Amino acid sequence: MFPRLPTVTKALLIANAILFLLQQPFLLGMQTFEPFMLQPLQQGFDAFSPGGNFQPWQLLTYGFLHGSFGHLFFNMLAVFMFGAPLEQTWGEKRFLIYYLVCVVGAGLCQLLVGTMLENPATVLGASGGVFGLLLAYGMLFPNQRVMLLFPPIPMKARTFVILFGVGELVLGMTGWQPGVAHFAHLGGMLFGWLLIRYWRGQPPFNKRRPPGPPKRPNHLRSVK
Repeated sequence: MFPRLPTVTKALLIANAILFLLQQPFLLGMQTFEPFMLQPLQQGFDAFSPGGNFQPWQLLTYGFLHGSFGHLFFNMLAVFMFGAPLEQTWGEKRFLIYYLVCVVGAGLCQLLVGTMLENPATVLGASGGVFGLLLAYGMLFPNQRVMLLFPPIPMKARTFVILFGVGELVLGMTGWQPGVAHFAHLGGMLFGWLLIRYWRGQPPFNKRRPPGPPKRPNHLRSVK
């Protein structure tokens, strides 16, 4: 099954797995990758000492690092489940653009929320991109049945997305599940939604005219 995966989906799975392996203490260790984790803006910016403070590239690189095997496993399971059909529908280029936009968008939202907190945490993980994939799957295949893991309840993809989105909002606002970047998850969904609306030419974006010469008005009148 693995060799049949679309190219970008397969590359994301392999890249995340390799980097997680390199993060282990018997290889490079977590500290080596600290300059690539998303650091809070409160840590300041120092271009000559990238460790422990915010750097622009972290908005992308944090999405390829994970804090535990469980963190990696569930994120990659979602990439496997939702990424493959989306890449097959959109093609490699559009799928990759979408995924990376969701990762960066999630990071921007997390940085914004972090400015309102006293002690914002360092963030890492592909969850922002994953939640963007989840939203896209629900928009493109709204009636497709998906199965929750805990509890194993089947439901339509549209319902699945709504429940996850509302759940993340509640958990983020209440703080019932600390240590999880809930607003990064919501940011991935938000930027994914905006990008799909842009591609479709839907509000808040103007409808884009397809490339080519202007379409001539049809002056022919039908006669009954």
